[in-house]
Amino acid sequence: VQLQASGGGLVQAGGSLRLSCAASGRTFGTSVMAWFRQAPGKEREFVAAIRWSGDTLYSDSVKGRFTISRNHAQNTVYLQMNSLKPEDTAVYYCAARGGSFLYPDENQYDIWGQGTLVTVSS
Repeated sequence: VQLQASGGGLVQAGGSLRLSCAASGRTFGTSVMAWFRQAPGKEREFVAAIRWSGDTLYSDSVKGRFTISRNHAQNTVYLQMNSLKPEDTAVYYCAARGGSFLYPDENQYDIWGQGTLVTVSS
Protein backbone atom coordinates (compact mmCIF):
# COMPACT_ATOMS: atom_id res chain seq x y z
CA VAL A 1 0.00 0.00 0.00
CA GLN A 2 1.19 3.51 -0.81
CA LEU A 3 -0.23 6.72 0.60
CA GLN A 4 0.02 9.95 -1.38
CA ALA A 5 -0.75 13.17 0.47
CA SER A 6 -1.51 16.44 -1.27
CA GLY A 7 -3.20 19.78 -0.80
CA GLY A 8 -0.74 21.68 1.35
CA GLY A 9 0.15 25.29 0.70
CA LEU A 10 0.32 28.80 2.06
CA VAL A 11 -2.79 30.34 3.58
CA GLN A 12 -3.53 33.34 5.76
CA ALA A 13 -4.71 32.94 9.31
CA GLY A 14 -8.43 32.32 9.37
CA GLY A 15 -8.36 30.64 6.01
CA SER A 16 -9.05 27.06 4.94
CA LEU A 17 -7.28 24.20 3.21
CA ARG A 18 -8.26 20.65 2.36
CA LEU A 19 -5.67 17.90 2.43
CA SER A 20 -6.11 14.63 0.59
CA CYS A 21 -4.45 11.26 1.08
CA ALA A 22 -4.98 8.63 -1.59
CA ALA A 23 -4.21 4.98 -0.94
CA SER A 24 -3.08 2.84 -3.84
CA GLY A 25 -2.06 -0.74 -4.28
CA ARG A 26 -3.45 -3.37 -1.99
CA THR A 27 -5.49 -1.31 0.44
CA PHE A 28 -5.84 -4.08 2.97
CA GLY A 29 -4.62 -2.69 6.26
CA THR A 30 -6.00 0.81 5.83
CA SER A 31 -9.21 0.43 7.78
CA VAL A 32 -8.05 3.19 10.13
CA MET A 33 -6.52 6.28 8.58
CA ALA A 34 -5.09 9.26 10.36
CA TRP A 35 -3.35 12.58 10.02
CA PHE A 36 -0.34 13.63 12.03
CA ARG A 37 1.70 16.80 11.82
CA GLN A 38 5.19 17.95 12.69
CA ALA A 39 6.00 21.60 13.25
CA PRO A 40 9.58 22.87 12.93
CA GLY A 41 11.62 21.84 15.94
CA LYS A 42 8.79 19.82 17.46
CA GLU A 43 7.82 16.18 17.65
CA ARG A 44 5.19 14.73 15.38
CA GLU A 45 1.72 14.94 16.90
CA PHE A 46 -1.65 13.38 16.30
CA VAL A 47 -4.29 15.44 14.49
CA ALA A 48 -7.25 13.20 13.61
CA ALA A 49 -8.20 9.63 12.76
CA ILE A 50 -11.13 7.90 11.12
CA ARG A 51 -12.07 4.25 10.91
CA TRP A 52 -13.95 2.36 8.23
CA SER A 53 -17.30 2.93 9.92
CA GLY A 54 -16.78 6.69 9.89
CA ASP A 55 -16.12 7.13 13.60
CA THR A 56 -13.57 9.85 14.24
CA LEU A 57 -11.12 11.08 16.84
CA TYR A 58 -9.55 14.53 17.04
CA SER A 59 -6.84 16.16 19.06
CA ASP A 60 -8.07 18.91 21.34
CA SER A 61 -6.05 21.50 19.41
CA VAL A 62 -8.03 21.00 16.19
CA LYS A 63 -11.42 19.87 17.45
CA GLY A 64 -14.16 22.06 16.03
CA ARG A 65 -11.91 23.45 13.28
CA PHE A 66 -10.75 20.37 11.36
CA THR A 67 -12.87 17.60 9.87
CA ILE A 68 -11.57 14.22 8.75
CA SER A 69 -13.57 12.22 6.23
CA ARG A 70 -13.02 9.39 3.79
CA ASN A 71 -14.28 8.20 0.44
CA HIS A 72 -14.19 4.42 0.31
CA ALA A 73 -14.78 4.22 -3.43
CA GLN A 74 -11.71 6.37 -4.07
CA ASN A 75 -9.64 5.02 -1.17
CA THR A 76 -9.04 8.59 -0.09
CA VAL A 77 -9.10 10.36 3.26
CA TYR A 78 -9.50 14.11 3.57
CA LEU A 79 -8.68 16.69 6.20
CA GLN A 80 -10.73 19.86 5.91
CA MET A 81 -8.97 22.56 7.90
CA ASN A 82 -10.89 25.73 8.74
CA SER A 83 -10.06 28.74 10.89
CA LEU A 84 -6.38 28.03 10.45
CA LYS A 85 -3.91 29.53 12.89
CA PRO A 86 -0.17 30.18 12.56
CA GLU A 87 0.42 27.39 15.07
CA ASP A 88 -1.11 24.95 12.58
CA THR A 89 1.97 25.43 10.41
CA ALA A 90 3.57 22.01 9.98
CA VAL A 91 4.27 19.16 7.65
CA TYR A 92 1.14 17.01 7.63
CA TYR A 93 1.44 13.24 7.21
CA CYS A 94 -1.23 10.66 6.54
CA ALA A 95 -0.95 7.22 8.04
CA ALA A 96 -2.90 3.98 8.07
CA ARG A 97 -3.26 0.79 10.04
CA GLY A 98 -5.55 -2.21 10.18
CA GLY A 99 -8.06 -3.03 12.86
CA SER A 100 -10.65 -0.64 14.20
CA PHE A 101 -9.14 1.19 17.14
CA LEU A 102 -8.53 4.91 16.74
CA TYR A 103 -5.02 5.24 18.14
CA PRO A 104 -3.65 8.76 18.63
CA ASP A 105 -0.14 7.24 18.88
CA GLU A 106 2.03 7.35 15.77
CA ASN A 107 3.77 4.12 16.80
CA GLN A 108 0.53 2.23 16.17
CA TYR A 109 0.54 3.12 12.46
CA ASP A 110 2.62 1.09 10.05
CA ILE A 111 1.84 2.72 6.71
CA TRP A 112 2.90 6.31 6.10
CA GLY A 113 2.71 8.75 3.24
CA GLN A 114 5.08 11.55 2.46
CA GLY A 115 4.29 14.85 4.10
CA THR A 116 2.63 17.91 2.67
CA LEU A 117 3.59 21.33 4.00
CA VAL A 118 0.96 23.67 5.39
CA THR A 119 2.06 27.22 6.17
CA VAL A 120 -0.30 29.63 7.89
CA SER A 121 0.76 33.26 7.85
CA SER A 122 -0.35 35.75 10.48
